[in-house]
Amino acid sequence: MATEKKESSKNYKGFVAGVFSGVSKLTVGHPFDTIKVRLQTSNSSQFSGPLQCLLQTIRNEGVRGLYKGATPPLVGWMFMDSLMLGSLTYYRKVLHRTLFNPAQMAATPSAFAGFDLPTPDGKTHKLPTIGHAMAGVMAGATVSFIAAPVEHIKARLQIQYSAKKSERLYSGPIDCGRKIFRAHGIRGIYHGLSATLLFRSFFFFWWGSYDVFTRLLSERTSLSTPAINFWAGGLSAQVFWITSYPSDVVKQRIMTDPLAGGLNDGVRRFPNWRAAATAVYRENGWRGYWRGFVPCFLRAFPANAVALVAFEAVMRALPE
Repeated sequence: MATEKKESSKNYKGFVAGVFSGVSKLTVGHPFDTIKVRLQTSNSSQFSGPLQCLLQTIRNEGVRGLYKGATPPLVGWMFMDSLMLGSLTYYRKVLHRTLFNPAQMAATPSAFAGFDLPTPDGKTHKLPTIGHAMAGVMAGATVSFIAAPVEHIKARLQIQYSAKKSERLYSGPIDCGRKIFRAHGIRGIYHGLSATLLFRSFFFFWWGSYDVFTRLLSERTSLSTPAINFWAGGLSAQVFWITSYPSDVVKQRIMTDPLAGGLNDGVRRFPNWRAAATAVYRENGWRGYWRGFVPCFLRAFPANAVALVAFEAVMRALPE
């Protein structure tokens, strides 16, 4: 009974700390994301680069313009992070128990690095890096079914450039979701799901490199476990964005493409992923696939650093 209460306390603290972590990450990271999305979905005649996009957004819409579309990820991340980390751990266990055939399962949900399991002869069996990478792909596919509608609505709100609500097609996330559903049903809400699944398949590189960095830092430095998690997390996030960014550009083009129909938001341009990818190249060449990369790359470390600080501080502050 005491063990159950202790476990319940840990779950409660982790959930609350996770909420504060998500809010902190959003506060620091969302302005970078808004600039990224606007650059990804525009051409050089509208914005010459991230600095001009930032200054023009603030001048025309104020600082609040940088936080357009913040509500969907704020709410969605609480569920997305829970599903992401939970499914990642589950898939690691399944792969470890089956494909990579350990003798028994003894890891805890928080054992992100190493994932050691004892074998009958007393030795430790580690899930190999390829196993972590495969689990990342599986978890990415799982969380895509929540991420797709959240990111779809967020993107449409982020490209509304008017500072006056009366001049915008959508007054907010609920209004956006309602109008899309009314005109196009559940398929409209999930517009861009296939592009999201493709983009999140690059979690292969995120969680695979996270394991590599964790092992290297553990073996070759004297850093504490939180410091190792922080640096491994930041570095692996950079690896993820370097490998996945072109697919994110195409995904954003699809998610901000007019849906037409009863929405009266314009004429649809991209019937499929290939059409969107081709349009990006036709408009800006290979550089088009990297448009908006700088704010995205700059966002990764500070957003993760603040989120980690908030998470650890709340965990220490909350009562048992």
